[in-house]
Amino acid sequence: MQPDHPRHRRRSIRLSGYDCAQAGAYFLTVCTARHRPLFGAVRDGRMVLSHFGMIAAAEWRRTGRLRVGTKAGLCVVMPNHLHGVLLLTADRDGQVAHPSRSEAFGKPMSRSVPTIVRAFKAAVTRRINAARDTPGAPVWQRDYYEHVIRDEDELGRVYDYIMANPAQWEFDRENPEHGAPLTPGPFQ
Repeated sequence: MQPDHPRHRRRSIRLSGYDCAQAGAYFLTVCTARHRPLFGAVRDGRMVLSHFGMIAAAEWRRTGRLRVGTKAGLCVVMPNHLHGVLLLTADRDGQVAHPSRSEAFGKPMSRSVPTIVRAFKAAVTRRINAARDTPGAPVWQRDYYEHVIRDEDELGRVYDYIMANPAQWEFDRENPEHGAPLTPGPFQ
């Protein structure tokens, strides 16, 4: 097959024309490769993290500490995915990270949502693969789900959804017992 075959083209899941480095709140869902339950199990409506789940949670918290103007908000690690809110703030002058440039393939932009997620996924992958002695093994799906949170009411709904996720695991579309996973979250 030729490399430009339609099957080899990736469709962007990003909001067209949106500057993903501008200040704001972003609801993210990142799924494990093949939706394998690496991060633990839900028992009696509560998430019980495995060692790998603890790694993912720790790296999420670390993400907010590593980058100026970035706060890793609420996060819930599920057996095969992670829901989190990422907050990007303006710098001291009220400016966004790169107002004149947008993220492009092969040209990462610091402090943009894709670059932050990429670094998070890489850090978790490195630590998990070191722990299980599987260098190069995939931990994550290739993409992730992102939703721009537009106001405080929506932020509240997103927080409620994330907090309720373990109790709703039986009905969750990411639960592999329900067949093929669908697009996560009601905030599309």
